[in-house]
Amino acid sequence: MTHFATLATLAALAAAPAFAAPQTYTIDSSHAQIIFSYNHVGYSTGYGMFSGFAGQVVYDAEAPAASTVSVSFPVKSMLTGWEARFEHFMSPDFFDATDDEMVTFTSTAVEVTGETTGKITGELTLNGVTKPVVLDAVLNKAEAYPMPPFEGKPALGFNATATVLRSDFNLGAFAPFISDEVQIQISFEAMVTE
Repeated sequence: MTHFATLATLAALAAAPAFAAPQTYTIDSSHAQIIFSYNHVGYSTGYGMFSGFAGQVVYDAEAPAASTVSVSFPVKSMLTGWEARFEHFMSPDFFDATDDEMVTFTSTAVEVTGETTGKITGELTLNGVTKPVVLDAVLNKAEAYPMPPFEGKPALGFNATATVLRSDFNLGAFAPFISDEVQIQISFEAMVTE
C-alpha cells in the first residue's frame, strides 16, 4: 500500500502546474525616475525629479500580493532645473538637508486590483518623518529583456502614481499658496542580474 501511495503522490505532483518561485529584481538606476509636481500660487505647475535611485523588487508571478519593493535615494539627488530653487528646497525652509539624508520607501502590503494593476502600500520616510503612502501601480511588462547588457534576463517594468501632503512630512512652508498636495509619478525597470 505504501508503494502505491508513493506512486500516486508522485503522479499528482507531476500533474500539478509548475509554480515559479519569487525572484529578486534589482532596479536599473539608469531607467528609474520619480517626477513630482505642485501648484505654484495658481499661476504655474512646478516640477522636480529624482533619477537614478536604487532598490529591489521581490516579485512573485504566481502570488503578486506577496511581492515587495524597497527603494532609497539621497534627498540631495533632487533635480529642479534651476539651482536657486534646489538651494531653497535644501534650506531650512524645507529639507535643511544633509549630504547623507535619504528618502526611503518600503512596501508593507500589495493589493491586486486587476490583471496588471495593484495598490502598493508602504512606509515613506522623508525629511525624518515616516508615513504610510499608497501607490497606484501598473505592471507594464514582465518578460526576458531584449537588449544587451541584460539580454535574456528576466525583467519588469512598472509605473506608479501617488499624492502626498507636504505638511505630513514637515515640509508645508508657504501653503496654501504653494499647494500642500504633491503629485508623484514613478517609472522604473528592474532585472534579475545573477
